[in-house]
Amino acid sequence: QVQLAESGGGLVQPGGSLRLSCAASGNIFSIDAMGWYRQAPGKERELVATIPKGGSANYADSVKGRFTVSRDSAKNTVYVQMNSLKPEDTAVYYCKAAVWPSINSYREVWGQGTLVTVSS
Repeated sequence: QVQLAESGGGLVQPGGSLRLSCAASGNIFSIDAMGWYRQAPGKERELVATIPKGGSANYADSVKGRFTVSRDSAKNTVYVQMNSLKPEDTAVYYCKAAVWPSINSYREVWGQGTLVTVSS
């Protein structure tokens, strides 16, 4: 079984920064794309940023230039550095990974979510 554990959420003032981390553990043969999504109260879950195993990251227009996604493949971990945070960034942030637990199986795994609140 594969699990994702997120950390780094919390309360931050507008203009501040936070760094979220998400570590995958369990039976892992390989991980393709990893990424972050968020869901604000009363809204649907939306893409924040994704990063493939090799290649360029993809960002939502709303976070381009402010957020940076990165990954440490050796640690099966993905990060998102969030700068110049705005109140509209307030949401539960979820990590997602495309995991191969074995060479013959594939699944998409979600983390439990971490709350980011941007408020003065």
